[in-house]
Amino acid sequence: MKSNYKRIGDYIRVVDKRNSDLSVENLLGLSITKEFVPSVANTVGTDMSKYKVIKRNQFVCSTMQVRRDKKMPVALLQHIDNGIISPAYYVFEVIDESILLPEYLMMWFSRTEFDREACFYAVGGVRGSLEWEDFCDMKLPIPSIENQREIVNEYNIILDKIILNENIIDKLEDSVQSIYKQWFIDFEFPDEENKPYKSNGGELQYNSQIDKDIPIDFNVGNLENLVSIIDGDRGKNYPSKEEMYDEGFCLFLNAGNVTNKGFKFTDRSFISEEKDNLLRKGKLHRNDVVVTSRGTVGNVGYYSDIVPFENIRINSGMVILRAEKHKEYGIFAYMLLRSKYMKNTIESYLSGSAQPQLPIKDLVKIPIIIPSHQTIIQFAKISTIYQNHIDLKKVENENLLILKDLLLKKMSK
Repeated sequence: MKSNYKRIGDYIRVVDKRNSDLSVENLLGLSITKEFVPSVANTVGTDMSKYKVIKRNQFVCSTMQVRRDKKMPVALLQHIDNGIISPAYYVFEVIDESILLPEYLMMWFSRTEFDREACFYAVGGVRGSLEWEDFCDMKLPIPSIENQREIVNEYNIILDKIILNENIIDKLEDSVQSIYKQWFIDFEFPDEENKPYKSNGGELQYNSQIDKDIPIDFNVGNLENLVSIIDGDRGKNYPSKEEMYDEGFCLFLNAGNVTNKGFKFTDRSFISEEKDNLLRKGKLHRNDVVVTSRGTVGNVGYYSDIVPFENIRINSGMVILRAEKHKEYGIFAYMLLRSKYMKNTIESYLSGSAQPQLPIKDLVKIPIIIPSHQTIIQFAKISTIYQNHIDLKKVENENLLILKDLLLKKMSK
């Protein structure tokens, strides 16, 4: 180990201040992703005076079940003055911040290598827990305080940019969903005079299938009136865990890649070109929509031209929606599936006791409003612009996360 590595326990001390006067009410939880979260614990009848108080620039950590989770939950309180935390956790602080910055120490705790080392020491602990003494015996490099400030500043610039992009993404998604609601729920899409259809006297007719008045040239159908629904390959050639790699020819989507905010590619699994050629179904085309049909049901991703992977396949817990005749129908189907109406309706169609499922036969039972062809084309032009901006920001954040990880790795050097 390099000479500038120092024992963590020599630079921190345990803090055990209890909420004896009940002056602090903000109850916090600790996540496995090393963040504070609002606690969801049922505290009815709990003596809150026994809970530990944590103040700004102090740490909370859990040494329990580190081996099982392969992570040590630890977080630094930075954005609020104080809170209270379960008495089962350790609270500690840096002894001298002129020698070791709390933010720099938290960066070290954020490294995958730190979790790997903590997991190694936890092997001998009871139920896979990391003993406090073993945690204190772990080491880290401590450069000059000026160097620490430079490293922390560079790290925070990356984090701030990621947060800024996430806020922009949220605003863009809210905006395009507002347009979807305005056009296809409130029926205020532009008419031939470029005025809001319903407010400008647009004709409506009652549809008994959905018990609602809809524009005269709209219909009610299901997703198969817009797109083809394609299942993934589940045969003998379906790739095993041993045939998945960190890099490769074809990205093989897992459950974490299709979230309630669209595609997310931080956790990637690939298959070889040889394996890809053996699979018959499930290969994505540009403008395809992916829908999760098992587990967390109803998450959707849109395979736009901006997504930076040329070869993608779905796993067996997903289906593909493909616009065969008019590619614009794909982005419309994506925005439809992200709408509150579809999310709420899918919830009512879920089946399966052990694991929620939405088979294709149930997916096509959901009645949807089918706008006129021209209205879909108009909406697709607008929503594609929004989606491309969203995907550009997502790609930028993926690259920033890689840069963040590289910076964390450089700390050991």
